[in-house]
Order: sequence, then C-alpha cells, then structure tokens
Amino acid sequence: MPLVKSVRAVGHRTVDIVWRVGVASRFLFQTLLQSGMSFRRFNLVVKELFASGVMSLVIIGVAGMFVGMVLGLQGFETLKRYGSESALGSLVALSLVRELGPVLAALLFASRAGSAMTAEIGLMKATEQIAAMEMMAVSPIARVVAPRFWAGVISMPLLAAIFSAMGVFGGYVVGVVLIGVDEGSFWSQMQATVDFQADIMNGVIKSFVFGFAVTVIALFEGFDAPPTAEGVSGATTRTVVQSSLAILMLDVILTAFMFRGA
Repeated sequence: MPLVKSVRAVGHRTVDIVWRVGVASRFLFQTLLQSGMSFRRFNLVVKELFASGVMSLVIIGVAGMFVGMVLGLQGFETLKRYGSESALGSLVALSLVRELGPVLAALLFASRAGSAMTAEIGLMKATEQIAAMEMMAVSPIARVVAPRFWAGVISMPLLAAIFSAMGVFGGYVVGVVLIGVDEGSFWSQMQATVDFQADIMNGVIKSFVFGFAVTVIALFEGFDAPPTAEGVSGATTRTVVQSSLAILMLDVILTAFMFRGA
C-alpha cells in the first residue's frame, strides 16, 4: 500500500505539472494573439514600462556598480599574480557583458518587477476586477496582461545593459581610481577584447530570453492565483522561485550554444 500511494502521488504530481504547462502555453498564446491592443494603445505599455523598468533602475544601477567593484578587487588580486594587471578592464567587461550582467539583472528584475506583477494581477483577481472586466466584455488579457508582458520583454535588455555599464564603471573606480591601474591600459584592453557580436549581442539575447521567461511566469502565476490573500502570497513566492530557476537553467543552455565554439 505505501508503494501504491507513492506511485499515485507521483502520478498526480506529474499530471498537475503537465496540466499547468499546457495552461501556461495557452495563456502565452492568447497573450501574443491579443497583443494588438497594446500596440494600438501604446500608452498602456509605456505606463507599465515605467512601473517595471524605470522603478527598477535604482536597484539595478547600485547592484551593478557594487558587483563591478567586487570584480575589480578580486580580478586585480588574481591578475597581479601573473603580472597582467592591465587586463583588468577586459576581465570586468567580459564577466559583466557575457554572464553577470544579464543573469544578475534578471534575478533582480524577477525579485522586484516580477513579484510586483504577480501581486498586482492576483489582487485584481481577488478583488474581482478581472471578473468585472469580463462582464463588461473587456478582455483582461488584452487590457491587463499584454501591456505588462511587452513592458517586461522590452525593459529587461535595457536594464541588463545599465547593469553592465554601471559594473564597468564600478570596476574602473576600484581599479583605476583607487588601486592605480593605468587608465589607458584599462580602456584599451577592454576595447580590444570585447567583441560586439560574440559578447555584447549574445548578452543582449540572453537578457531578452530571461525577460521573456520571467514576465510569462510572473503574469501566469498572478492570473492563475487563487483569489485569496494566501493564494496571492503563494503565487508571488512561486514567481520568484520559478523565475530564478528558469534564469539559471536557460543561462546554462544559452551559454552552451553561444560560446561552445569560442
């Protein structure tokens, strides 16, 4: 009997996961299908861009600068052992543009903007605003979900670029201003090493994919949340956890494809 119960529990869990993946896929398809309203009334997207992008600038910029400072300190101590202090700019820039910029910016975006999207839509569902829209023949996906979806997809690459830029600035402050690395070597090594196609564009693609995944997860969890305080709280928690795992998993897959020939 215990074995039967265990197998039954695994079966129920598997069916539930497959069912949720199917519902989420249908939800994404409906969002893309009804996105025309978002482009006809672009002010809705601009409003959500402010909420998800502009309001995340402070945490993205400050975190990026601190990460760049840490890279400058750690990188200098490592490169000094091999007499390559002049390559500090290359180390900081490549670490940020290729990997840390898109990944850490996406994790911060999921924690700040993704959880806010889930909580907002979940509260709209709990207070029956979604039901009221449906009764007035207004599609909640077109009016509420689609603008937030495109705002997240657009803002994520921009936030990742700002994170990387602030990180390079932080590395410059620590390496050049505080430690004393030659400024010309810092910038010239960076310019000679960082490639636009292989490094910068791959980082942009990563951030775009991360923004797509985080936004879809956040919106689906909010739209699917039970209309109770506990349900909204659980959906917000699931958004952060699932988004973080999705970012790290996608990062491994994208890195394997992008840099395996480098």
